[in-house]
Amino acid sequence: MNQFAFLSKEKTVLAGFMLLGVVCLALSALFEPATIEGAHYNYRFWTNFLHNTVFFTGIGFMALFIFCGFMIAYAGWYVTFKRVWEAIMLMIIPGLCLLGIIIVGMWLHWHELYHWMDEAAVSDDRILAHKSFFLNKNWYTFGTIIIVGLWSVFAWKMRSMSKDEDSENGATRFSTHRSMKVWAAIFLPIAGFSSCAVIWQWVMSIDAHWYSTMFAWYTTASWFVALIALTILLLIYLKSRGYYPNVSDEHLHDLGKFLFAFSIFWTYLWFSQYMLIWYANNGEETAYFFERYENYPVLFYGNLVINFVLPFLILMANTTKRKYGTLVFTSIIVFFGHWWDFFLMIKPGTYLTALEVAEHHGAGAAHGAEGAHGVEHGLEQMAGHLEEIGHAGHGFVAGFTLPGLLEIGIMLGFLAMFLYLILTNLAKAPLVAKNDPYLNESLHHHV
Repeated sequence: MNQFAFLSKEKTVLAGFMLLGVVCLALSALFEPATIEGAHYNYRFWTNFLHNTVFFTGIGFMALFIFCGFMIAYAGWYVTFKRVWEAIMLMIIPGLCLLGIIIVGMWLHWHELYHWMDEAAVSDDRILAHKSFFLNKNWYTFGTIIIVGLWSVFAWKMRSMSKDEDSENGATRFSTHRSMKVWAAIFLPIAGFSSCAVIWQWVMSIDAHWYSTMFAWYTTASWFVALIALTILLLIYLKSRGYYPNVSDEHLHDLGKFLFAFSIFWTYLWFSQYMLIWYANNGEETAYFFERYENYPVLFYGNLVINFVLPFLILMANTTKRKYGTLVFTSIIVFFGHWWDFFLMIKPGTYLTALEVAEHHGAGAAHGAEGAHGVEHGLEQMAGHLEEIGHAGHGFVAGFTLPGLLEIGIMLGFLAMFLYLILTNLAKAPLVAKNDPYLNESLHHHV
């Protein structure tokens, strides 16, 4: 079978999970932590929306990046299942729409996820003022639209040429394949530079006083490992339905090696970033890690256990990369683990921002109370907000200290939505690109 049929049963199940995600997202707006209610923004809702949007859009970007990278490297082993990556990379397009919602929310003051969005805070803070040429609404808006829009164009073009190749013969299909290589070669340097810019905007600027020159590498490595885990899960599921008989244990073995190797690479980047910042002991660099290992120890150390220790121990043996059950188990753990990794990148910083906004509103309330109810009541309110700021991250905060049931439900909803789109795109073209010049190499791939 070379044509995927998206069954109504599958659509119903995915639609059910999407509905679960919508319900959980709505509930997250209602169950705002009491400590930040004074901010008058639905921080739990918006942080969950940002977290999942960035995570799944990034996976789509990495599918396009690795697709182009393998094409330029003249690799052939992946060609049998390359349509899976083509379907995944089209996730960039709905990702742009979701990012557009965050941008609209920024301009309409529906949220204040980033500290640098507060103009008063920027004017009173030398570090934020110094970074304001880059950390501002205009750069965030047009940078995101232009860069992700450009990614979308390349994803659509590569997919379109790949489908055209199926219907062509002789010299024409070789000409199309050469054109794909040219487009891939153009995209790779664009991807390298542009991905850094949006990662700095979307994620690193949440902790606006902090910076790391390795952060973009670290984030893309996390996206890449999540992509490989998702690819393994999709291929094994498709094989269970009778598709991809030519995707052999050899192909899955190589994907398992990627999962193993890049889990170690991610750990290398994690350690290099942490060790250099710890050793230099510069205050403006250490604040990021100090906040996380001091106030979020389960998130901090759990991140290493899930994303390094478990895949390392499970996949170290050569035979485990050929066992479907082991690969499925490890891929689920790793996929969730890197979603956890982005939770750790985003939630602590946004919680601090939320408390600062709550403190700002508390100051306004105190000023109003001074005239209406007396100075004593106003100072009391201010003291309460300042105490919250001082204890940021301490104790359990629903949706921030650890992922709660609502966060898991939202993640499953986003995953179901993207899987629905992936399977829909898979059904629009043959599963195996019959005219790819490297198909024969892939069919006879042996490790």
